[in-house]
Amino acid sequence: MKKKNALLIIDAQYDFCNPNGALFVQGADQDMARLRKFIIDNADSIDHICVTLDSHQVNDISHPAFWQDKDGNFPKPFTQISLAEVNAGKWTPRFSPQESIKYLESLESQGKFPHFIWPEHCLIGSKGASLDDQLMDALKVWTRQGKWYQAVTKGTYPVTEHFGIFMAQIPVADRPETQLNQSLIKTLESYQNVYLAGEARSHCVATSLKQAIDYAPVLAEKMIILEDVMSDVTGLGHLGQPIYEEAKQKGLRFATTQMPIM
Repeated sequence: MKKKNALLIIDAQYDFCNPNGALFVQGADQDMARLRKFIIDNADSIDHICVTLDSHQVNDISHPAFWQDKDGNFPKPFTQISLAEVNAGKWTPRFSPQESIKYLESLESQGKFPHFIWPEHCLIGSKGASLDDQLMDALKVWTRQGKWYQAVTKGTYPVTEHFGIFMAQIPVADRPETQLNQSLIKTLESYQNVYLAGEARSHCVATSLKQAIDYAPVLAEKMIILEDVMSDVTGLGHLGQPIYEEAKQKGLRFATTQMPIM
């Protein structure tokens, strides 16, 4: 099998890509239409496809039911919870309190993403966690050539956010699924080019790119960011933008699906 072109697709799932999804990213449905065409048009030139799958429990640290106020009410989706608020008693973790507070301390010390409460999304085994239908159609066409796509889950440990595919925001010492995924890095490094696509540009794609830059620079140098098949969470594009600026400064390549793979 050729080892030239790989395609890494971040979290292209129903809940993000379908207008009826729990956490629809505006424009993601159109991104998937372009990605479907890109895969089918370049099927002969794409040697490996890796799809990542955001996968959560209901009682995940980023979901409402993990937290409560003094009256037992859960926070509404898109609430920001700070360590100061927890220490003041405004919010209390219902599960793993010591670990949750340690998580907030570590997250805020990073200064990258605040702790955000999302709608319940990509619940393990649910329709929302499934791959987008348009992408699945393209994968079927591609695999009929005798190829196999790789599926990698993330987010299954509920007491740490897991935006990036390569590791959790705050890795947990005794939870391998939260630590740097060396196996995935080695697989992708074996290809000459690694095209990057998926959702959301502002969060999971940006964080995956940043993790590659920081922890797998050989892989990062091989990445080609497909700008027209990723969209920002509405109003939060500024969170990821510095990462793309850093990537440009380091000479990483940017392209669109209009450019054929050679």
